[in-house]
Amino acid sequence: MDTIKKASVADLLLVGFTALIWGSSFTAIKVAVPEAGPYWLAAIRVVIGFAVLLPYAIWRGFVFPTSARTWLLLILMAAFNVVVPFLLISWAELSIDAGVTSLLMGTGPFLALVGSHIFTHDDKLTPTKALGVLLGFLGVLTIVGFDAVAGIGRSNMLAQLACFLGSLSYVISGLLVRRIDIPPGRLACLALGVSSLFLVAISLIADGPPPLDLSAMAGFALVYLGLIPTGFAYLLRFHLIRKIGYSTFAVGLNLIPVFGILLGVLVLGETLSLRVLVALMLVVCGLFATRLGTKSQPMGTTAHD
Repeated sequence: MDTIKKASVADLLLVGFTALIWGSSFTAIKVAVPEAGPYWLAAIRVVIGFAVLLPYAIWRGFVFPTSARTWLLLILMAAFNVVVPFLLISWAELSIDAGVTSLLMGTGPFLALVGSHIFTHDDKLTPTKALGVLLGFLGVLTIVGFDAVAGIGRSNMLAQLACFLGSLSYVISGLLVRRIDIPPGRLACLALGVSSLFLVAISLIADGPPPLDLSAMAGFALVYLGLIPTGFAYLLRFHLIRKIGYSTFAVGLNLIPVFGILLGVLVLGETLSLRVLVALMLVVCGLFATRLGTKSQPMGTTAHD
């Protein structure tokens, strides 16, 4: 397993950029999902993401797993990275609101902190990392409002469990990434390829043939989802997890609801509230706190793209 490094300011900016990309995906999903449906939306965006990374992987030379154990890790990582959370969270949001969903997804960094401490040798729990995760979660809580806490008690418990398990599945996949000795770009391509097989099969069973009569707007949104939030952003995700560790990267995910609201202000003309600015400050402070909690170490045998 590669040895992580202390996150530089450039690394933290990349984490924030990744969260910005994923925050923008919610708008695209709202445009595309009424026409594509949840199953085919997930399948098509992942297939497009795979197609985006495929030429690069071919150019650099595919690096395939060399053992049954590594193939198993790759399949599990792909399933927990894409298939399981996409399906669980999409189903959960049919019956719980976005605030409760964001709050439950905000548990991911806590789970990442514990998982990284138990299952890695160099991404251990420290007081500053714990502070960073706490500040990030407070940022999410500030965004969604304290009413969301009451919503947890009122909402569909099974849907809430599904959302929590979706968050947990992202943590599992993040921990598995560092155990697969394949360069990040080519690993992302393989993971999206395996996920495409899963999701296309599930979509055919659940919804039949793919929709062919999408409007221009829905088609553009779907292509955007595949190119940027899936293809490009997953490449950044794998690179950053291998470089700075999953616990630090996961804190940056709390920026997603913040950026989602900021994009609503910029794109849709919504009002910018003081609450959004406070949330942004809390999450950014949390990111820098996690940076203080990691000692800079050599990368060892890290495989680069």
